[in-house]
Amino acid sequence: MIVGSNNITKNNKRIAENTFFLYIRMLLIMLVSLYTSRVVLKVLGVEDFGIYNVVGGVVAMLNIIVNTLSRASTRFITFALGKDDKEELKQIFSTVICIHLLLAGLLVLVGETVGLWFVCNKLVIPAERMTAALWVYHSSILIAVVTFVNIPYNALIIAHERMGAFAYISIIEVFLKLLVAWTLIYTSQDKLIIYAVLLFVVQFLIRIVYGYYCSIHFPECKVKLVWNVQWLKKIFAYVGWTLNGSFAIVGYTQGINILLNLFFGPAVNAARAIAVQVEAAVVSFVQNFQTAVRPQIVKSYAMSDILYMHKLIIMSSKYGFFLMLLIVLPLTLCINPILKMWLGNVPEYTAGFVRIMFIVALLWPLRGAMIDAIHATGDIKKFQIYEGTSLLLTVPIAYLALEFYHISPEIVMCIYLFVELFTQGIRIWIVLSKISISYRCYFREVLYPIGISSLFAFIPFFLIHMTENEEFSKVVLYMAASFFYVLMCILIFGMKWTERIWTFNYIKKLVWIFIRKVTFWR
Repeated sequence: MIVGSNNITKNNKRIAENTFFLYIRMLLIMLVSLYTSRVVLKVLGVEDFGIYNVVGGVVAMLNIIVNTLSRASTRFITFALGKDDKEELKQIFSTVICIHLLLAGLLVLVGETVGLWFVCNKLVIPAERMTAALWVYHSSILIAVVTFVNIPYNALIIAHERMGAFAYISIIEVFLKLLVAWTLIYTSQDKLIIYAVLLFVVQFLIRIVYGYYCSIHFPECKVKLVWNVQWLKKIFAYVGWTLNGSFAIVGYTQGINILLNLFFGPAVNAARAIAVQVEAAVVSFVQNFQTAVRPQIVKSYAMSDILYMHKLIIMSSKYGFFLMLLIVLPLTLCINPILKMWLGNVPEYTAGFVRIMFIVALLWPLRGAMIDAIHATGDIKKFQIYEGTSLLLTVPIAYLALEFYHISPEIVMCIYLFVELFTQGIRIWIVLSKISISYRCYFREVLYPIGISSLFAFIPFFLIHMTENEEFSKVVLYMAASFFYVLMCILIFGMKWTERIWTFNYIKKLVWIFIRKVTFWR
């Protein structure tokens, strides 16, 4: 079935409105999160902050697994919505709940045995902070369990494209975390322990809010847990291969973290944790856009409208990259003074780590579009095997380089960058052949415009260097000037005339939605 022009217009309007909600969510979350990180780093200190991020890394790595499982769950729920099969939708949601309960139980079993042994015997943690580290670890396990159980409800909201509710609940969560950070300032107890326990309380409260909202608005949520063997096998196989890829990502992410801990100590873990957090904040700009597009990609595939699916994938890749470029290059130019203003006391290696992570962040839009496309088809086995194997190469390569060549921490991150570049080539090779987009078309519509735009956009950034003691007004001026320079490079070298018109119209839609929402609240 091919979607008519009226439906396409309606879908585009929905994408624009959902993008608006997600960007408002992202801006508030990013601002509050950056302030919260500053408070937490100042209150805990560099060593405790590093301990939390290496021991509580189960939460950080769970974010990767959660996003992957959420994507898998959303795929099946969205596919059923695209087919308009309500009975199938109920069966799928019930089965997804059962699967995530099983996975949560498995996580507790592994985490409280193998994981606990590793924390106690292998990580480099000062003896006087081991008790606090164990509190962090057990709290992290509980947070992970609650997060796993919440995935199907999160997926249900995204599949129904209720991005407004998704935004509001996320904003509540981030403000609760800010309240936790403020609590640390006034408590006389062990601040690291209090921080870990209160984060669990926040996650538990948010789980209740998600469950309450879904039970009211979505009939398929009000079903009893039923073991539908047919759907259980189908979804479990799919989730299994998805988890294979997730564990590979967790393996190389935590592998790098552990290598840095073993060879350089917790202070370098703190620097990497800050860099990863900055990257996550930047990546969220594009993830919001791609989250709004994702349900339409799956639904168009379910409805056999492959041409519209191709259009969405190309749009998601190209415009996602341009959004990232607009953010990354100005931040890269001013990263030294920004880190100084944000953190005050900047851990060594932080600026270098952030710059490398920004380059990795530029690959995220291309990666996200490929993953959305392959998940829409449901045939993910080959993709997950090749991607996972490639990414895991990061750890042995970095270990050998550290052991025999005594490389610096920045070189470890560069190894990670080059492996990511290689892996992106593998993703493109597998996905394009699967969804019948020619390599020539992808090069012409995506790689060439983003490549030529990036080439011209990067040139001035090799000529300017800003120290950490620059004045705030100068930083703002440089940020604004570099933003508009990059924007001009994108408009001139990266877009066709018709695409410029589409972009301006899209921005006008977002502005109109903003005006309408402001008028409504008045």
